[in-house]
Amino acid sequence: MKRIFDIVVSSLILLLFLPFGILISILIAVSSRGGVFYIQQRVGKDQQQFGLFKFRTMAVNADKSGKLTVGMRDSRITAVGFFLRKYKLDEFPQFINVLSGTMSIVGPRPEVQEYVAMYTDLELEVLKVKPGITDLASLEYFNENDLLGSAKDPQKTYIEEVMPAKLALNKKYIANSSLGADLKIIWRTAKKIMS
Repeated sequence: MKRIFDIVVSSLILLLFLPFGILISILIAVSSRGGVFYIQQRVGKDQQQFGLFKFRTMAVNADKSGKLTVGMRDSRITAVGFFLRKYKLDEFPQFINVLSGTMSIVGPRPEVQEYVAMYTDLELEVLKVKPGITDLASLEYFNENDLLGSAKDPQKTYIEEVMPAKLALNKKYIANSSLGADLKIIWRTAKKIMS
């Protein structure tokens, strides 16, 4: 049922979003050097790596100076990228991941291998389900970039505070997952983006 829901909803969203996606692609292409999409390797279900799609919001090779984004005023973020990130529009290409089956609309956000390598055996349980575009942790840490931007040591804050808290929320979601719960998370996510 969840897979059918993912396919139907993702197809509709991608179809409706297509004109805006074309416009965003043009703006990215003409405003900064590099491709329209940014594809980052993330760890998905059963610890399988996959390429996560996003609209590119940073300068080319920006991830070489760190995987974490520290605040919306991170100097690596482009002018168009700032707008896309503010309204979470950079995340829309992930519906392609949902259609391909590597992600679900709702599920634990996929992490990069660097941080997954730090998971305990209990925390690795979150990798038994498909990762998602949104989840309880995404709602709780909706302004994560700003939080890390104000931290004295963003890397340490993420590893010692944010990551464990997000994993605890992921486990809570998995223990109580249902279509009804997913619909509530989708609705709450939409409200957060619109507010």
